[in-house]
Amino acid sequence: MASIVQNIIDKIQGKGEELPREPSAEELQQLREQYKTANQGHVFKFYDELKSAEKAQLFQQLSTFNPNRINELAEIALHPPQTSSDGPAKLEPLPTSATASMLDSDQKDLERYYNEGLRLVSENKVAVVLMAGGQGTRLGSSAPKGCFDIGLPSHKTLFQLQAERIAKIQSLAEKTHNKKAVVPWYEFFQQHNYFGLDKANVKFFQQGVLPCISNDGKILLESKAKVAVAPDGNGGIYQALITSGVREDMRKRGVEHVHTYCVDNCLAKVADPVFIGFAATKNVDIATKVVRKRDATESVGLILQKNGKPDVVEYSEIDKETAEAKDPEHPEILKFRAANIVNHYYSFRFLEGIESWAHKLPHHVARKKIPCVDLESGDSVKPEKPNGIKLEQFVFDVFPLTPLEKFACIEVRREDEFSPLKNARGTGQDDPDTSKQDIMLQGKRWVEQAGAVVVTENDNAGVEVSPLISYGGEGLGFVKSKEIRAPAVIEKEGDA
Repeated sequence: MASIVQNIIDKIQGKGEELPREPSAEELQQLREQYKTANQGHVFKFYDELKSAEKAQLFQQLSTFNPNRINELAEIALHPPQTSSDGPAKLEPLPTSATASMLDSDQKDLERYYNEGLRLVSENKVAVVLMAGGQGTRLGSSAPKGCFDIGLPSHKTLFQLQAERIAKIQSLAEKTHNKKAVVPWYEFFQQHNYFGLDKANVKFFQQGVLPCISNDGKILLESKAKVAVAPDGNGGIYQALITSGVREDMRKRGVEHVHTYCVDNCLAKVADPVFIGFAATKNVDIATKVVRKRDATESVGLILQKNGKPDVVEYSEIDKETAEAKDPEHPEILKFRAANIVNHYYSFRFLEGIESWAHKLPHHVARKKIPCVDLESGDSVKPEKPNGIKLEQFVFDVFPLTPLEKFACIEVRREDEFSPLKNARGTGQDDPDTSKQDIMLQGKRWVEQAGAVVVTENDNAGVEVSPLISYGGEGLGFVKSKEIRAPAVIEKEGDA
């Protein structure tokens, strides 16, 4: 498994692919008419002066967009419809019937969920979709985040850690149920991020893009031969599942349960059987993992019900009184405490209906300074103030479209399942050092619970336990009564 991920192939978009061809006169005229009718004909302003390859490139790009649909999105974004308001939104926690907690739930229930999830894995009913995101520029790297080395003693990347967790959960399912288990891994990449991974059960597909729009609703040109575009947000994943053929691949495999998560969480339990079993037992269409909010001031989005519908409400939308409210049954904890970590479950039957609800998802507006071409002079312009908008969707925009009885939420331990990598090393928060520390301390807890004694002689405390050895702390009986000097790595039984 290590060789699969370490053997990264440096591929850039277009390499090895057939170059676009210049359109025929008839094809060109037809596309021109589409854009002209939509009052977006200016995108062909410089077409006649382009080289043949540039003409082919622009034609191919414009062919992927529906100008009438772009106009509809631009109109809504620039002139949002007035909505009637009956006062502040009514916020309530999700009903207890829809929740569970790794902190508070009955251990027998959690074991039941685990066993059910492992059974589903053994029957090849589970798939994983990884939202791999973009490049790690904030981390000081031009490589995708998944390739980042957070500084573990093993120097494993995020991709390798997650791939090994899939391998381990397959192994656990096979041993428990005596069946060959396969968890297909679908990787959702932004443009330019391609990897040479195992092609048998690892498939990657691209995030979609949308044209950038000027403040007066016109499609912006990045150059004379290219439309300015921006990724359509992680909410674009739903449409991408269709256009990439991933949903069809899931259908052919008989997948019934899909786990989706973000690459930058080094502690992500990929294809987590507890999570899968919980959602399957509840018979819901969407479930989500949350961690307990640290305190009333932590800047996190919350999973709750808003006006009777499941939703994510950002911290900026919650007033001080609501943020500080205590749980009436457990006054020692917050009433609204379910912090969103973008870790979700979908039933495949729900994804089968994407066409019936995807058009209802809102597009969020980001006003930006977008480099573009001046249509009069043909010169490139770098604006000093926002000159247009980028449109994106969020993966959780679908939550309010889901009936409350078909939505569930499970609370997990932050120290076991959530350590995001967002910032450059040295910032002290959500950076490579904290990610490394969280994995090392988790391993230390695991081996100590298994009966080992960890000796620490400096600040580099902790033990890195390979996912191939243990998925969640199980199978470490071989370290009992042994002394382990930190920092240490356990890749196989003989390492302890």
